[in-house]
Amino acid sequence: MVAETRGETKWVADVVGQVIEEVERAIVGKRQVLEQIMAAFLAGGHVLMEDYPGLAKTLIANSFATALGMTFRRIQFTPDLLPGDITGGYIYDRTQSRFALRQGPIFANLILADEINRASPRTQSALLEAMQEYQVTLEGETMKLPQPFVVIATQNPIEYEGTFPLPEAQLDRFIVKLSVGYPSPDEEQEVLRRRRERMQDDFDLNPVTDAQGLLDMRQVIETVHVEPDLERYIVNLTGSTRVHHQVAVGASPRGALALLKLSRAWAAMHGRSYVLPDDVKIFVKPALVHRLILEPDLWTTPRAADRILGEVLQTVAVPVVR
Repeated sequence: MVAETRGETKWVADVVGQVIEEVERAIVGKRQVLEQIMAAFLAGGHVLMEDYPGLAKTLIANSFATALGMTFRRIQFTPDLLPGDITGGYIYDRTQSRFALRQGPIFANLILADEINRASPRTQSALLEAMQEYQVTLEGETMKLPQPFVVIATQNPIEYEGTFPLPEAQLDRFIVKLSVGYPSPDEEQEVLRRRRERMQDDFDLNPVTDAQGLLDMRQVIETVHVEPDLERYIVNLTGSTRVHHQVAVGASPRGALALLKLSRAWAAMHGRSYVLPDDVKIFVKPALVHRLILEPDLWTTPRAADRILGEVLQTVAVPVVR
């Protein structure tokens, strides 16, 4: 456990650095992705990871849960998965002659929703209340989820048979959409070397902080200063997506709030108590790419949304912040 004085950005930067270093004992060469995921956790959001199989998405989620000292549950989404399989429900206890609550896997700090787009829309909707309200309702009774509560969802971008695309309302619940990407040859060889020397598949990671520590860091994020000119910059960025000629529906105000929260978290992670324009820029694509609905003629164009957001970044004037 980290024993430094809590309550300031330097402490947040120190804890985050130790968490990332611990996760990097299992994950090779993906520091920027790991830092963006950590920023999402600090901002109080959920993460959608879209990438090919075998690129350590599950390992990343499990490693963060261990390093952050949080309870972890993995839910494998399948076409026959039911909402009750996620939330739980009441079952009859013959020994007590009454109905007893059996909590589902949703009652944990960090949930890995693996291949989320394989489940039916009805089952996917079981996550909506949990992700937005941090609670579930069973038989008319509302129960709070453990805090902090974070969902990491994965989906495969190349398989479409037997899948149900996430509706826009659910996509909007994810604060970022990220891709891990293939490792370089040197990084892949390092993966092999570590496995050979480890002599087992499992990783022995240690907790750096705990669930309360993450909640305390989130309180520090709320003290990070943002200049009004930077707030206007965020508004202009999201507003530009709504008037782009190749975008049918642009980013919502929730997208602007995501940029605000992520940029504050990024600043604190780097030991600053104020936000710079670069803190905003680094999250424009991860925070907005899944919030755009493009014109139909671009639906089959690879990375069209990334290109449009690149144009937005080039056209929106960057404020000068002292």
